[in-house]
Amino acid sequence: MNTSAAPLPARFRSNAAGRSAAPVLTWRATQIRSRVVLLLLMIGFFAVIVRAFMLQLINADQWQSRAEKRFERPREIPASRGRVLDRHGAVIASSVQEEQLGIAPSRFIGNLPPTGDKKLDAQRAEKKRVEEKKLEALAVILGLKSTEVRTKIYGAKKFFWLARGLNLEQADKIRALRLDGAELDHDFRRYYPYGEAFAHVVGFTNAEEQGAEGLEATHNKALSGTSGQARVVIDRRGSAVEAKTIADALHGKDLQLSLDASIQTMVYSALKSAVAEHRAKAAAAVVIDAKTGEVLALVNEPSFDPNNRVRLSPDTVRNRAVTDLFEPGSTMKSFSIAAALELGRVNPKTEIQTAPGKLTIGNRTIGDSHPHGLLTVEEVLAKSSNIGTVKITQRLRAKEMYDLYVAAGFGRVPDVGLNGATAGRLRQPEKWVPIEQATISYGHGVSVSLLQLARAYTIFARDGDLVPLSFVPQPGPVVGVPVISPETARAVRKMLEMATTQGTAPKAQIAGYRVAGKTGTAHKPERGGYAKDKYVASFVGFAPADQPRFVIAVMVDEPGAGKHYGGEVAAPIFAQIANDTLRRMQISPNPSLRILPAVALIGEGTE
Repeated sequence: MNTSAAPLPARFRSNAAGRSAAPVLTWRATQIRSRVVLLLLMIGFFAVIVRAFMLQLINADQWQSRAEKRFERPREIPASRGRVLDRHGAVIASSVQEEQLGIAPSRFIGNLPPTGDKKLDAQRAEKKRVEEKKLEALAVILGLKSTEVRTKIYGAKKFFWLARGLNLEQADKIRALRLDGAELDHDFRRYYPYGEAFAHVVGFTNAEEQGAEGLEATHNKALSGTSGQARVVIDRRGSAVEAKTIADALHGKDLQLSLDASIQTMVYSALKSAVAEHRAKAAAAVVIDAKTGEVLALVNEPSFDPNNRVRLSPDTVRNRAVTDLFEPGSTMKSFSIAAALELGRVNPKTEIQTAPGKLTIGNRTIGDSHPHGLLTVEEVLAKSSNIGTVKITQRLRAKEMYDLYVAAGFGRVPDVGLNGATAGRLRQPEKWVPIEQATISYGHGVSVSLLQLARAYTIFARDGDLVPLSFVPQPGPVVGVPVISPETARAVRKMLEMATTQGTAPKAQIAGYRVAGKTGTAHKPERGGYAKDKYVASFVGFAPADQPRFVIAVMVDEPGAGKHYGGEVAAPIFAQIANDTLRRMQISPNPSLRILPAVALIGEGTE
């Protein structure tokens, strides 16, 4: 059998031959396609280059900004607040490094929405139970309620600070929790080593480390410094992965004060004991360097702890020595008599008849608590006679008295760099009637602050010039503004020394030192008149009397233990403060001087 293929019919042979002769792809078709593909690739590559050029050069800032908004967060680098130092360099206030706790809410399971996947949602529910247990432990560490912590974290959408001022022990406990979404960062807290002793004068800062009261507030700009800036790169869950410092923090400058920490703490202890002993409402004291005007101590009692300000009342925060006004009583007689001496209306030996101890002016009668009879001018001041003082100042016009009071700083706000300083109350002389001029001469009808009174007495401790006060150290002796002549100042100084040896203030004496000063006792004013059983006892003096180095003013508000005269209540406090201050300043006593026996107290005659 023949197995060879049968020949194709004639009509098929020509077509088959043609197909076998022609290639499947001709060279011309392949070349065109290659060129098209190459052109498309070149166009695509050019588009990529153009797009890259647009992204990296033309629109770079726009895309960079978008990226920063999504993955970068600004963070403040806190600046350490400057220290507050006393005149010898002892630290009164400083900033202690602590920790602050930040929360990234997006990283907490409790803030994630359900997925709809039962298995995944069950896993999340289990993780949330563990998370809530950690939040309960966190609340205990922070001293907060667990419901409060959960509400804050689960209700937030953006990063926030949950707690500031954490100590190192708290921070370590929080780290041990390994709580996802909780971030610890450095923080600063203001610390006051002397606590209540410096509270009113130094003041304190608020939660943002900005001065809120006292010298912390008035010197806030210099103490604060400038915070730095950093950018923190975060991941999609809000966790910080990288930080870049943009500007370093500039720490605040230290502030050195004229205050002496040893004197300040001693004065605070003396006032605290006095308030308890006399069952007084409050007390205050000021110590001034008579040569420089530097404030060595300024204390109020009751005080408060600036390290624990959870429960502060306006009554304890108020700086009474600077803001509170009181009628100075007999301490004002020094200026009334100085005005008469300065104008030549009297001299220290001029005799004044004070008998019978009563004097009627208009329809008002004033008197002395003890009748004195005939007194010299210097005895009038030493024995604190109201009648004698009034009769001396009746030789003056109201304007002449007023001018000396204003020159001594009364009726004007003292420029001491403390908020709340007040001008006091001193009516214009045109409005004085005779009885008002009389009562003002012995310290009724006029109001002053203790700081004003202490400063005014520098004109007697010096040679008649009023020195400006300062809470920062001065390089040397300061030249004051002349108020009275040196002769008048020395004459009044002698009278004030007599008040401590043969007048109303024997309890102000100190063994081995000569002291000078004036007592004051005044009824507290109330609506419609004066309170019968409420007094302000005061004493202002200086030591040593022969070469005054410092002035001390003491005020006790409403003593309630049976004694109310300035010589009984305030003078002993002055003696204690002056005695310790003299020794701390290494001023040697005079061994030839002995303390005189305390004589029967002579009242200030302010009733």
